[in-house]
Amino acid sequence: MEDDKIKSEESFRDRITTVDEDGKRKWLYPKKPKGKFFNYRTALSYFLLLLLFITPWIRIGGEPLVMINIVTRKFVLFGQVFWPQDFHLFGLIMITMVIFIVLFTTVYGRIFCGWFCPQTIFMEMVYRKIEYWIDGDYKQQMKLKKQAWNFDKIWRRVLKYSLFYFIAVIIAHTFLAYIIGSDELIRIQTSPIQEHIGGFISIIIFSWVFFFVFAWFREQVCLIVCPYGRLQGVMLDRNSLVVAYDYIRGEGKKGRAKFKKNESRSEVGKGDCIDCNQCVDVCPTGIDIRNGTQLECINCTACMDACDFMMEKTGQDIGLIRIDSENAIAKQTKNKFTTRSKAYTAILVLLMIIIVYLFTLRGSLETSILRTPGMMFQEQEGGFITNLYNVKVVNKSSKELDLTFKLLNVKGTVEMVGTDNLTINKGESNQQAFFVKIHKDDLKAKKTELVIGVFEGDKLLEEDKTNFLGPEK
Repeated sequence: MEDDKIKSEESFRDRITTVDEDGKRKWLYPKKPKGKFFNYRTALSYFLLLLLFITPWIRIGGEPLVMINIVTRKFVLFGQVFWPQDFHLFGLIMITMVIFIVLFTTVYGRIFCGWFCPQTIFMEMVYRKIEYWIDGDYKQQMKLKKQAWNFDKIWRRVLKYSLFYFIAVIIAHTFLAYIIGSDELIRIQTSPIQEHIGGFISIIIFSWVFFFVFAWFREQVCLIVCPYGRLQGVMLDRNSLVVAYDYIRGEGKKGRAKFKKNESRSEVGKGDCIDCNQCVDVCPTGIDIRNGTQLECINCTACMDACDFMMEKTGQDIGLIRIDSENAIAKQTKNKFTTRSKAYTAILVLLMIIIVYLFTLRGSLETSILRTPGMMFQEQEGGFITNLYNVKVVNKSSKELDLTFKLLNVKGTVEMVGTDNLTINKGESNQQAFFVKIHKDDLKAKKTELVIGVFEGDKLLEEDKTNFLGPEK
């Protein structure tokens, strides 16, 4: 009998919460959350949604704030354009951000999933709220599910899924703006469909994908698809901050029990948990947080609000479910910021500094000047010596560049072969040959170091060093 009880209590570990005993999908109907943390999360979510939708339209120096155009291999972060030639730098920034996320999760838990993840924000703050507005709270939704297909059910379903798809179309357009840019998106929207069949099909596909995710797949993204959720068990330890149930206080000596008015629970040995099941009812992934930290928990804090409300109603202290570490709860002590946590936080700050520094390393162009291999110096009339050079320039700016070259440390001239300047379109590279002409009286040795300035008009963009060969002195 005792073994059956233990097996029943541990059965939650055998399968995810959205799968029943027959292996079929179990649809979740979470209760409408309310409370202090939910209000905080709502305000933050609306701010992030506003940021998400306006970011593709914000421009810095003529470039979007963020754009990841895989087709043209053009990436823009905070107005800085990263072309294929910058892929190593872009890759370093991405690796640094991944390390940042891992360390952040180790110290501060899975707070990103519940508070910052676009999947959670759209599901809980947009789609779920529409569902509550049209179908009602969780009990009304379950009743509507079993209801016959009469007029009341049909108009609710038609209205809900029409709004769902309309929002999915908006998300698809925004998603596409991050890939191709807002200007190209407007061109697609305002020109005839036959001129941009590919773009039109892309929007249709994206919109139906988003509709499928938020109308049907829902929390399965977090439980099955998202690799971050799967990796959290590796990244968390007993000192990580998580949404946790204080099982020592909640269970007491005799376990949890229903609330009885005017009963002193501590005297009879009962825990503070009144077994109201509210923490389970509000959970968007259907877990029982009282079973401990689980894969499905996204740290949304909905259970904290629900539990605090019931604690206040029954005259008990709030915080039975709270953000804490497993060690702090087990030892009934205040969570300490451990040496490891301090070290990880210091590394997080250092990584942020590295990311900023990597941005500063990148200039508007990349120049490489080399003497033409196999070519010796030539003596010209009037005592002048010339060397032939090859220059390759990569334009990393967002505009076309007309470049000229000048000697900065030695008296002499730069004479381009076949042209007066070098023109490079944005995001492209070009190469050209030129002669450096110096009078032999200005040469102090057989080999002279040259500093060549790359100018756009009168503006010095970059300096490059090379060597100049001349006759023996």
